Amino acid sequence: MIAKMKRREFITLLGGATAWPLAARAQQSAVPVIVVALRRGLTEAGYVEGQNIAIEYRWAENRGERLPTLAADLVRRQCAVIIAGGAVEAHAAKVATASIPIVFATGEDPVKVGLVASLNRPGGNLTGISFYNSADLHPKQLEFLRELVPKAAVIGLLVNPAQAAAESQKRNAQVAARALGAQILVVGAGSERDFDMAFATLAQQGAGALLIAGSALFTGQRDQLVALAARFALPTIYPLREFVAAGGLMSYGTSITDAYRLAGTYASRILKGEKPADLPVVLPTKYELVINLKPAKALGLTVPDRLLALADEVIE
Repeated sequence: MIAKMKRREFITLLGGATAWPLAARAQQSAVPVIVVALRRGLTEAGYVEGQNIAIEYRWAENRGERLPTLAADLVRRQCAVIIAGGAVEAHAAKVATASIPIVFATGEDPVKVGLVASLNRPGGNLTGISFYNSADLHPKQLEFLRELVPKAAVIGLLVNPAQAAAESQKRNAQVAARALGAQILVVGAGSERDFDMAFATLAQQGAGALLIAGSALFTGQRDQLVALAARFALPTIYPLREFVAAGGLMSYGTSITDAYRLAGTYASRILKGEKPADLPVVLPTKYELVINLKPAKALGLTVPDRLLALADEVIE
């Protein structure tokens, strides 16, 4: 069916190693949440999958080495737009083509990781949505965490040292912690194999709470991280509500589903003739505080009324 459709009606979705934190596996019947958000953005602009547009899905299934092959296959099919689910996926698509428009949705700084020349004028054939926010939001995240656990003198910070944002995440958290009279204990995890050791180090060094920095790796392995936080009885604030939905204590950050809806909107604008080089990268404008009362009770914590009043969502 795809081969018979006109080029301007054919877009593709490229997902890879840890780019699809909300997605069910392709073999599952559940429709990934990000796909729903993407379709919503397209539908709002008049594009309906199966009617006037076709979407091909490519998943690397946690195997990043497959991305170049998948991207090359999409280029051979001459799609109208490639939507890339993260910085690594966008880089693979960028290497594969300099002509087909690429729309990314990434949690990293797209300038620092080399996707675009600037946010206002991306240049080339890439633009997209950046929900990069973890470093800038660390002061607020630590403020909320300290309010919930006021006696925590040492607060852990889990970062992914393999990503470009790690250094700025460390610096911002350390500055914010000093302003609160707390000490930051930085631990790193570049793969899920490092998680157990990182939490063991936090326990040995006396961390009384934990801030998990933004990372596609962490989001993709959120169930494991939430389970470890519970096992070590460590009050934790996360960068995305998906961690809290998985049983985590509290989160403050942007919305991934909103980012992918906007990616769909950008794809539709390109389909209608606009050029990626002329579409500025969209930055997050909406932030949400989500609190889960069940893990709070398990940790023996009483959530202050002020936090409950500020929360965008409270899970009973």
